[in-house]
Amino acid sequence: MITTTTEEIFQLKKQIEELKTENAQLKKTNAEVQNEKALPLSISEYSRYGRQMICDVTNGVKGQLKLKNSKVLFIGAGGLACPALAYLAGAGVGTIGIVDDDVVENSNLHRQILHSSAKVGMLKCESAREFLTSLNPHIKIVTHPVRLSNDNAFEIFAKYDIILDCTDTPITRYLVSDVAVNLGKMVVSASGVQTEGQLCILNFKNIGPCYRCFYPTPPPPHAVSSCSAGGVIGPCIGLVGVMMAIETMKIILDVYTIENFKPFLLQYNGFPEQSLRNFKMRGRQAKCQSCGDTKTIDRTAIESGKINYFAFCGSKNYNVVSPEERMTVHEFETKYWNNNKKPRDSYVLLDVRPTHHYEISHLANTHNIALKDLQNLKGDMTKLQSKIKSISETSEVVVMCRHGNESRTATRLLKDEFGVANTKDVIGGFFKYVDEINPQLPKY
Repeated sequence: MITTTTEEIFQLKKQIEELKTENAQLKKTNAEVQNEKALPLSISEYSRYGRQMICDVTNGVKGQLKLKNSKVLFIGAGGLACPALAYLAGAGVGTIGIVDDDVVENSNLHRQILHSSAKVGMLKCESAREFLTSLNPHIKIVTHPVRLSNDNAFEIFAKYDIILDCTDTPITRYLVSDVAVNLGKMVVSASGVQTEGQLCILNFKNIGPCYRCFYPTPPPPHAVSSCSAGGVIGPCIGLVGVMMAIETMKIILDVYTIENFKPFLLQYNGFPEQSLRNFKMRGRQAKCQSCGDTKTIDRTAIESGKINYFAFCGSKNYNVVSPEERMTVHEFETKYWNNNKKPRDSYVLLDVRPTHHYEISHLANTHNIALKDLQNLKGDMTKLQSKIKSISETSEVVVMCRHGNESRTATRLLKDEFGVANTKDVIGGFFKYVDEINPQLPKY
């Protein structure tokens, strides 16, 4: 005969109660899972996007699902892209692609807000992916660590619905627009430098104008500036990036329709007073080579290299001096700067960077005349001597600029227009000198 003690009976009852509690919890969890499967969004997504979904323009869950099902590709992960990436990721755009083969540099950090000091040297697309994944785990981030080209653009673009052109060169803008037209993709295109920026939507639903409709002929190479050359105020370019995110959401949420969309160009300026102007632009042009009635720019022409964007857009020709008219930074250091055999007052060192560049950092005992100002002297030696008393046609002149480009133009100018025959420029310019000779000098 088996007897059961009071303690054993107590433990059995306790185990039965625990099993009942566990069973009830499993039923509840299963019900929640089944309920969530029946919902178009997860419980977490309802909570995350709630403030957004209750806005009239979003149209509740319907709009949020449009965002979740959309696929947006960013060309670039710099100053324009960073705020746009953050806001579209936060808004719940389901798939975001990023094309960028550049790495994070210290000079990026004042405006490219997805990156940090700890990520200097990391690929920008991977740095952005880490930030965005941490911001919103419900979305998919795809990185393309390559430079966009005729060879890879079609394959990459085909996977996305909308392209955001966040680059700063006409070469890339024409390529992006041409490929998007051929694939029937819409483009949100923007640019920005210093305190200004502009924004437009291209190839809207395959009826709107493309980039070539606006600009059938590219601007002269010397008229195009970049952030690295012209400088940029971070919040100004950031605001343009935020506007890119807004325009992208309008497209996804069908705020823009075939009936109400009108081509436009938004222009923003941050200084001295903030202003935003909206210009009406002409529609699709029948004679456009990319999207017109008899277009000639098709996929075959692009991928074969027949469409040469570098040749079409041109480039500044700095190759105006011979090798004998140039010197390396090491030759400059040995022959002119630290060599006592050649006293510093026996030659003229001319820095042709803009004055505000020169004031940030420069070598001592140098003269500064910006290239533009030098050109405006029209070869008048008297005017040049009013700025540099020690210079004459017989002087020995060494010319330096930021990267060794403008200095070549200035060398040719001094030789041909001012008659200063003994003129040479420094290869790589002031930045090369800092990198290889004196890293203690500030580099901006």
